[in-house]
Amino acid sequence: MDAATRSVVLIPTEPPVVGGVVRIPRPIDGCGLTLVRVSAGSQSPRPGVSRALRPRPCRPPIPAPSRHRPCPSPPLECRPVSESLRVVVSSPLSEELCRLIEEREPRVELVRDQSLLPPQRHPGDHRGDPAFVRTPEQQARFDALVDSADALYGLPDESARALRRTAEANPGLRWVHTMAAGGGAQVRVARLSEQQLARIRFTTSGGTHAQPLTEFAVFGVLAGAKELPRLRERQAAHQWDDRWAMGQVSEQTVVVVGLGGIGRRVAETLALLGATVIGVHRREVDAPGVSRIVSPEQLAEVVAVADAVVLALPGTEQTHRMLSREVLAAVKPGLTLVNVGRGTTVDEEALVEALQDGRIGFAALDVVYAEPLDASSPLWDLPNVLISPHSAALSSLEDRRIAELFAENATRLLDGRPLLNPVNTREFY
Repeated sequence: MDAATRSVVLIPTEPPVVGGVVRIPRPIDGCGLTLVRVSAGSQSPRPGVSRALRPRPCRPPIPAPSRHRPCPSPPLECRPVSESLRVVVSSPLSEELCRLIEEREPRVELVRDQSLLPPQRHPGDHRGDPAFVRTPEQQARFDALVDSADALYGLPDESARALRRTAEANPGLRWVHTMAAGGGAQVRVARLSEQQLARIRFTTSGGTHAQPLTEFAVFGVLAGAKELPRLRERQAAHQWDDRWAMGQVSEQTVVVVGLGGIGRRVAETLALLGATVIGVHRREVDAPGVSRIVSPEQLAEVVAVADAVVLALPGTEQTHRMLSREVLAAVKPGLTLVNVGRGTTVDEEALVEALQDGRIGFAALDVVYAEPLDASSPLWDLPNVLISPHSAALSSLEDRRIAELFAENATRLLDGRPLLNPVNTREFY
């Protein structure tokens, strides 16, 4: 090496160099080294990388807890993992928000190369511009970065396949934060091994979308009560019709299916408008504004007395087509349906039939079974349907809220405290 090289690590064999980074796989005792050549006058190994990748000291390995027996005391997930945390940004994130994370949690080494990340087209665009394509050399550099991480900010390329590759290539990976509130579904699709699921902690961005989705849900319930399709029809015909009594949400019964963070916020807001709210959930939870909670097995029973139903469910095997043909057969005629959860929770063919025969008077759908919605779907042309292209959750503050949540969880991880929004890696929600 020349005299301008600042840091030198002697290596007995000649490992491959990718993008200026030499990565030596961690041996079984958990130690790993990274060699980065940085000239004396530079601050980073290459333009776009905010912090130099530097030699990392050996540290004791973190044993993976068994999924089939109690964790040792104290539980592994409540122990500090390290004095620092190497996080690689693998989802588009502005420099401003990168700095926010670094300021909120200085123990985080936040490594990113903006030239390897697709530009965002709008706030909350975690996949980035689809026209963005890495060269083979750039892809190798990107893979080398994510394979060097203790933690990832986002799934690499928002891809379950890329997550699986990274989990296999990086035995030191301990935490992945997903951008989606329903990130458990992405983890499920990755089909990680039991060992990988035990080793890696997954968290979601649940809660960051609660307010915008609540507003859309309330909008949908109000639109149904005020007969928006009838108003649109009369306006299109330039017809000043006889007056009629519109529905009042304050006099209605609304069933909220799924009392996670979003469902609870929806229920509380509707209750403030005077609605009687019934919650459907697998267990009793603290849900302000909810008059009573029933099990999913009682869904057909409560929709028979409901004026509106709001679906706020994750997409899991247990929730697949929960709003079934049988449940739709039991609804009170003229029901308003709003879906701000996942489209897979609805039997879409049966829903179309219910919309056509009037059992469903109005539907506001932010999600559908298969996205994007096929141009031939009858949902596009039904006058009593309002389609939102999975956009109700987007907000100009979404990226900041996720960054703040990530910083909080990084602090919790480093301090050995339970993480917020952990993914259930049995049912993947």
